[in-house]
Amino acid sequence: MSLIIVLCCIIGLVLLISWGKVNPFISFLIIAIITGLLLKMPVNKIADSLQKGMGDTLSSLAIIVSLGAMLGKLVAETGVAQKIASEVMNIAGIKNIQWALAFTGFVVGIPLFYPVAFVLMIPLIFSVVYKYKLPAVYVGLPMLASLSVTHGFLPPHPSPSALVMMFHANMGTTLLYGICIAIPAIIIAGPLYSSTLKNITSSSLQTFQSKEITADKLPSAFTSFFVALLPVLLIAIASVLPLLFHDKNVIAICAFVSEPSILMLIALITATSAIGFRTGKSIKELMSAYAESVKDIAMILLIFGGAGSFKQILSDSGVSNEIANALQSLHLQPLILAWLIAAIIRVCVGSATVAGLTTAGIILPMMNQPGINPSLMVLSIGAGSLMFSHVNDIGFWMFKEYFNLSVKDTIRSWSVMESIVSIIGLMGVLLFNLFI
Repeated sequence: MSLIIVLCCIIGLVLLISWGKVNPFISFLIIAIITGLLLKMPVNKIADSLQKGMGDTLSSLAIIVSLGAMLGKLVAETGVAQKIASEVMNIAGIKNIQWALAFTGFVVGIPLFYPVAFVLMIPLIFSVVYKYKLPAVYVGLPMLASLSVTHGFLPPHPSPSALVMMFHANMGTTLLYGICIAIPAIIIAGPLYSSTLKNITSSSLQTFQSKEITADKLPSAFTSFFVALLPVLLIAIASVLPLLFHDKNVIAICAFVSEPSILMLIALITATSAIGFRTGKSIKELMSAYAESVKDIAMILLIFGGAGSFKQILSDSGVSNEIANALQSLHLQPLILAWLIAAIIRVCVGSATVAGLTTAGIILPMMNQPGINPSLMVLSIGAGSLMFSHVNDIGFWMFKEYFNLSVKDTIRSWSVMESIVSIIGLMGVLLFNLFI
């Protein structure tokens, strides 16, 4: 009965937004309350869940999304994105731009937290789109497929790392298997699938649309790449230094710098100094541009918060555990069962991390069975946790709002891409299981 309620509420959410034309943020709140009532949650706890879900979501996203929008505005207006796009196109050529961006997304996605990588790469995607008059979804989906795969499959991202610890898997082995499985998943879900989506029209938020700057006024290639990839460099440095120096102070500083909000702030300050002031912009002009960039993403943040409230209602009602426990009685191969449980929780709850960790708690007692490879179990759950991202997932709304797409086109592109990644991931896990 709980599953039917959840499915009906999700359908209601889709209809409210697409057919009823109700603002997504308001739709989330309405459906979240209705879901809580139908699942017989205490009335006083529904309001607490709404506030907790929004607070938890925005506490982790508000700073990095806002700082990312500011950095994106600076990158767009100073010619950094234009210079990077020009360099990438010179190396890869227009015919290979999808593959170049997919590779870039994979490299950047391994160390970077997903929302940070997403907002950091959006200006690059749209600078290529506007400069070379290419379809945005066709160009951008391969890079975002790479970011999604690294987020769900590979340590050091939160869910895979937690699963490695819970199953006592080897981190290096899991990463190696994960990369081998990730490559075909990215190729199929990225460049190959996006080639069928050239007819989807999209235009970015105004904050990422840069004016064409003459070549002599563009920053150098080194400065442009340094500014854009500074968060990646900070993560790499913060990861390597503790291995070289075992001093407690060094470890503490590295842990502080590697926090997404801190590294984005450092990146913005550095970019302001290295690019903003050097292009002749005053502090007043820069701060005005930053304020405009935040206005553009204000509604996006509210939608994220609404999605977080809906997710919290589903979590606090216990419906995800109820569904998963019912599935545990099925007699399936453990790797397939783990993928299926994670996939269904993901579809119902919307969070890949919640789906992964919830599934791990259910599967953990089964790990004593002989023949179950813990690294493959991590990857199977990770693949399942990416299955069919839709209206209750924050990633869905990030893609929709940043690319200015309809719900229908977002499902056709983003949701199907995520499903392909999930299914190819499972196939790769099962193939590895035959030989390991």
